[in-house]
Amino acid sequence: MTKYIFVTGGVVSSIGKGLTSASIGMLLEARGLTVRMQKLDPYINVDPGTMSPYQHGEVYVLDDGSETDLDLGHYERFTNGPLTRDSNYTTGQIYLQVIEKERKGAFLGKTVQVIPHITDEIKSVIRKVADSGVDVVITEIGGTVGDIESLPFLEAIRQFPISVGRENCLYIHLTLLPYLKSAGELKTKPTQHSVGQLRQIGIQPDILICRTEQPMSREERDKIALFCNLRPEAVIEERDKDFSIYEVPLSLVANGLDEQICDRLHLPSQAPDLEPLNDILHRLRNPQHEISIAVVGKYAEHKDAYKSIYEALDHAGIHHRAQIRISRIQSSDIEAEGPECLLSGHDGILIPGGFGERGIEGKVQAIRFAREKGIPLFGICLGMQCAVIEFARHVIGLKDAHSTEFDKDTPHPVICLLDEQREITHLGGTMRLGSQPARLLPGSRAHRAYGTEAIDERHRHRYEFNNVFRQQFEAHGMVFSGTSPDGGLVEIVELPDHPWFVAVQFHPEFKSKPTKAQPLFRDFVEAAIERRKRRHDAAQASRITTGQQAT
Repeated sequence: MTKYIFVTGGVVSSIGKGLTSASIGMLLEARGLTVRMQKLDPYINVDPGTMSPYQHGEVYVLDDGSETDLDLGHYERFTNGPLTRDSNYTTGQIYLQVIEKERKGAFLGKTVQVIPHITDEIKSVIRKVADSGVDVVITEIGGTVGDIESLPFLEAIRQFPISVGRENCLYIHLTLLPYLKSAGELKTKPTQHSVGQLRQIGIQPDILICRTEQPMSREERDKIALFCNLRPEAVIEERDKDFSIYEVPLSLVANGLDEQICDRLHLPSQAPDLEPLNDILHRLRNPQHEISIAVVGKYAEHKDAYKSIYEALDHAGIHHRAQIRISRIQSSDIEAEGPECLLSGHDGILIPGGFGERGIEGKVQAIRFAREKGIPLFGICLGMQCAVIEFARHVIGLKDAHSTEFDKDTPHPVICLLDEQREITHLGGTMRLGSQPARLLPGSRAHRAYGTEAIDERHRHRYEFNNVFRQQFEAHGMVFSGTSPDGGLVEIVELPDHPWFVAVQFHPEFKSKPTKAQPLFRDFVEAAIERRKRRHDAAQASRITTGQQAT
């Protein structure tokens, strides 16, 4: 029978439930088990697709077009089980489904209430991911224990063992032990209160994972165990990791978490295969190269807005044994200070996606700087559209070329609205979303990177390259190296006479893993490494020449 693990969080938000849940999934898979991951979010939005990156971070898109929470990115990077729209539900989705049933008369005139109708719907979506052959379902409950909006989800997981058996369910609570420097000690009281609130709801955690900056003493562990009604070994320390997030699973193994989970759920207890994880950390700790990449974005100051891009760069660094120093640069700052001031000295420039007019000219200036200086350039989604705008203005000579998203009256609309988007009035879930096929031009950089002529990548956009201008671009040297299978939509553009200039309409960062770097990120980082080597060799030759002249 499928086993169920429920992960909750207390004391503060953003405590790392997603990363911890993904780490647990990774460890169980390393033991040969089949795992499915799921996130239940308490906000009323139907999905995060219309939410600001400043509030929610990036929107993570799945193959089926679902716009989901960024924690699903952790799930997909750490584990191998498929993720679908059933892997992320919000309060908004739950209530919407219940209301639609009520409108159809499904409740036969009954009063629709939080209990049992909302909680029954929540339990039903948990069961959806428990396909035959699935050993463990890990469901993370978003928010913090004590929040009003989380209560229906907590009540649902309290009820869940009634139907599947308590022996088939495990509750893991992640909490914070704040360290007071003035007192020189960890404080356990917030954790005691958090567990107390869970127990008032009717949930007794089986395992408590304590986030902490400082080591937890035996006395502190025993105290927490006593007040939280747990055995001391069920109180797990999860100390902050400054080096890499990929240390987290090994830390949990060292504290015996995976063994306790298998023991309590009566799962096979074979030792986990941690060799791939150890190899990742070995490569990170022993880099052979060091490069700097400038990420020029609209939301660069918010590190979660481009979470998957930073992870994909790290994965490419792991592949090449390269330490990557990332500079997060606001595109609006380039408008104010100029690209020479902010971008000189970098080995590569990446232009990520975004929406809205703010900072667009800064992106265009950054792309021109990279093109003219021969700096490896990687554009993604809006980054590709800005690359097209820059090329149109400064190479083809189409003054005032723009996207109709930002200038509806531009005389040269090189980027325009997708045909199927023109009659859409609702914003949520209506973009070109999810995995879409593309055909690559043989011999192009994209083709060499992927090693195949047919690919599938995930999309999230409304605007596209305007085919009216295709011949002009080709005549001036831009290559359309990736298109939709029918040739109607431009997916990838390249400049073959540039050291590495590739821009894509899709989001390749969503399909990158630490064990398998995404091909375009891999080759972009390789080009940056080569640029660093050339600059180093040139500087060394210059020093030798200067020394000889002085002699």
